[in-house]
Amino acid sequence: MKDIQTLRLYTRVARLGSFSAAARESGMVQSQVSRMVADLEASLGVRLLARTTRAVAPTDAGIEFLARMEPILAALDDAENSVRETGELRGRLRVGMPSTMGNRVVIPRLSTFAERHPKLHIELLLDDTWQDMVREAVDVGIRVGELPDATGTARVVGTMQRVVVAAPSYLSRNGSPEHPNDLTSHRILAGPAATQASSWKFERDGVIVPVELDPYLSVNDTEGALTAAVNGLGITSTTSWACREEIDRGRLVRLLPDWKTASIPVHAYFPAGRATRLSARSFVDFLVEELATHPV
Repeated sequence: MKDIQTLRLYTRVARLGSFSAAARESGMVQSQVSRMVADLEASLGVRLLARTTRAVAPTDAGIEFLARMEPILAALDDAENSVRETGELRGRLRVGMPSTMGNRVVIPRLSTFAERHPKLHIELLLDDTWQDMVREAVDVGIRVGELPDATGTARVVGTMQRVVVAAPSYLSRNGSPEHPNDLTSHRILAGPAATQASSWKFERDGVIVPVELDPYLSVNDTEGALTAAVNGLGITSTTSWACREEIDRGRLVRLLPDWKTASIPVHAYFPAGRATRLSARSFVDFLVEELATHPV
């Protein structure tokens, strides 16, 4: 079996889909990386990567090898981190989270953690859909709302408030809803947060008013729904963390403020079947502390 560096190089080529990108990342030349991976394939007697002029992708055998090898390499990183007296983390940490939360909440707060662990390579997988955390080798997922999979371990990071918003330009043309039922006569924009059952449920003085709405525009990305709302296309339901900047700048207006909307839990989710990594726990500890000290 080849050395650990070769195995690490293979995982990076497979994840990045590029020999040149893996070479740049490791400070090596592309031909050297290509040769080392080819030697690995020869020693195993199987092709791990399908190569074309445009892309590199793992074969079925390569996917299987990747899935088995990444946890082993991660365990080696954790073993080294556990005995390093400085507390500095090294290796690679893969974190999955919704794109808007990553861009607006996590990345602006990340510099302190990065400075604390300068040799830890952090990969943020920004996607509003739920990743296959085992297949994608995600060490921890930051997810908004109820968790679809209860087999792993979860920790509450914080809570968000659901809000209903629209642009001043839309409201000047169409007026503001005074009651939740008035929403049925407005153009509705549905993003990921607006597709959940609690998105359009309101409560006041013990009275709960659910509203069934037919969206005028549906977007599978929170940022897209907010862009549509800011440009006056209609009303959307989203999270307070997602639209705080637009509200503060007057680009969006919160509607029906006298009505209570559902609060949304934010979890850090560690996948089942894999040991929770030290770097993942440290990242979540940092995020919990940061959000408690500087709430969104």
